[in-house]
Amino acid sequence: MNPRKPDENAIPYQLPQPQDMTADLVHLGVLDTYLKDDDLWVPTTSTVSFKPLLLNASQGYYVNLLRVRQSGVLSRHRHTGPVHALVLKGRWYYLEHEWIAEQGSYAHEPAGETHTLYVPEDVTEMITWFHVTGGYTYVDPEGVAVGYEDVFTKIDAARKHYESIGLGADYVKRLIR
Repeated sequence: MNPRKPDENAIPYQLPQPQDMTADLVHLGVLDTYLKDDDLWVPTTSTVSFKPLLLNASQGYYVNLLRVRQSGVLSRHRHTGPVHALVLKGRWYYLEHEWIAEQGSYAHEPAGETHTLYVPEDVTEMITWFHVTGGYTYVDPEGVAVGYEDVFTKIDAARKHYESIGLGADYVKRLIR
């Protein structure tokens, strides 16, 4: 039996898809291949990098893996939209909350929340899948804005990184929708 067509009742949709629809974006084996240490991780500092999975410029969100190889405060930020997180390795928490996001944990962060991401001292590497809608405004402890990040700054950082490693600036286009 063909695993792609289990029986005669398994009939695919027969009409064409919308003419201007963007193509599917599929990363096969993402937990095996995407977690590996390779050049596709875009460094933001010497100990923090991200690996983009989807950069949705048309709807203002992105999905990426965040890798942190340091302990302590990573950032203090306010969300303009909701965030979904799934911890794949290590653990982290927010100084403003009692819970700890450990490997296998899921967290939903509402729009408007401000918090301080902290990685414990005994964690040598943290990797978390994040779906970020809108952007982050980085703030000091009193809420004064000190930086900003959104899908467009992610695209720019990825474009520059891919150019610098010889893949070309257009490599990022395969991840943009």
